[in-house]
Amino acid sequence: MRTRTNAGAVTAVALATVLAAAPGASAEPNPPGGPKGYFCAYSGPNQTGTLLLRVAGNWSGNLGVGSIFNNGVVYPGADHVDVTSYLGGQPSTDCFHCNPGPGRYKANTEPGLTITRVVWRGEC
Repeated sequence: MRTRTNAGAVTAVALATVLAAAPGASAEPNPPGGPKGYFCAYSGPNQTGTLLLRVAGNWSGNLGVGSIFNNGVVYPGADHVDVTSYLGGQPSTDCFHCNPGPGRYKANTEPGLTITRVVWRGEC
């Protein structure tokens, strides 16, 4: 589920998993400012602080974030997101399922991490 574009990045864990929902779990409530159908990024951990990004489509840029949340809707072929991030110059791309999973759909980030791309896709 994780692809690295640089072998040296193996030692740098860019996104720390906050929750891995069990199959069949009920959806978590919408995060602040992040209605169903959106990928969101926040300045603080656990979807706190300022809402920095809310997108229903693909996005690219350069944004330092504290946490992320995929609140997409179940839609075969387009309900997961690949998030490309950098930490210490090392790129990483991680796939996030939509809330409630199965699998991870939200994460806290390490200090200094920036996201540069969000791409909606099918199954991880």
